[in-house]
Amino acid sequence: MIEFKKIEEVNERLKPVDIKGRKYNTVNQRVLGFREVCPNGSITTEILSLENGICVMQAKVYDGDDLLATGTAYEREDSSYINKTSYIENCETSAVGRALGFVGIGAVDSIATAEEVKNAQEQQSRFAPISKKEQKALIDLLQAKNKSITGFADITHNAQSWGQITAEMYAKIMQRLNGEETEAEFTKES
Repeated sequence: MIEFKKIEEVNERLKPVDIKGRKYNTVNQRVLGFREVCPNGSITTEILSLENGICVMQAKVYDGDDLLATGTAYEREDSSYINKTSYIENCETSAVGRALGFVGIGAVDSIATAEEVKNAQEQQSRFAPISKKEQKALIDLLQAKNKSITGFADITHNAQSWGQITAEMYAKIMQRLNGEETEAEFTKES
């Protein structure tokens, strides 16, 4: 049986990362803490679902035969540059971090790990609507090139208003308009 006092002592030695004024521990810090608290403990992971570029993973944390906690994570292959090649690994790491957080290791301010918080912030910025200034820049460039937004349906997923265009869509449209895509890719627009 784990003594809470031992978890507290380990948590005091962990080196959290500051993200917007809150402290988050990385998964590697949590794993090191777990190894100290439960030298004979184990962590298992299982892919619950892996299809269409989406992975759902579950981690289980044991002290001997006793199940201490589980953690589940979800990752999309297309959600970040790193996930293009490592979304399964990232999903496993997140599940382990969450399970250890539920044990209490590294979960002083939050169950979420530093990696999860950074990933969530990146996703929020990618999928946030563009600003009025960016909308105006896009409209001006479209007019200058005699194009309309409807020609970018493959990128905008037929957004119904300028306010529905996300930062990710904006970046792709600007790349295409500025000639950073091949002519074959550009002519997909009709």
